[in-house]
Amino acid sequence: MDERTIIDKLNNKDLTIIENKIKELSKSTFRTSFHLNKKEIEYINKNGLNKVEQHAYEFIKKNLAPSNIPNDGKQTPTHNHPVFPARHATATCCRGCLEKWHHIKKGKELTDNEIKYIISIIMYWIVKEVNK
Repeated sequence: MDERTIIDKLNNKDLTIIENKIKELSKSTFRTSFHLNKKEIEYINKNGLNKVEQHAYEFIKKNLAPSNIPNDGKQTPTHNHPVFPARHATATCCRGCLEKWHHIKKGKELTDNEIKYIISIIMYWIVKEVNK
């Protein structure tokens, strides 16, 4: 799988930020316990990274971007789509984790730049996971 399909979209500054955050997250036993399973890898191979990225955007817009999420902390399953374990591994699974790990405050709608960052770190993790 060609990493550049996703990573080339990032400028050097954004890529450095994401790599540093992944390095920080790698110190967490919980975050590093997540991996793509065989079915999720098959899904990526069948549908492609662009489709997975589109789904990531849709999931984030629906259950992470709003200012108030009634089931925050419980909205992200752990498997059955490649984006789900990626969200847990990258601490983008809920607004609590987003605030703790990424310093993006709860209680406000996510900006377009914040959504772009979240999608980028999710997709970066997925590409790295598939290529390991």
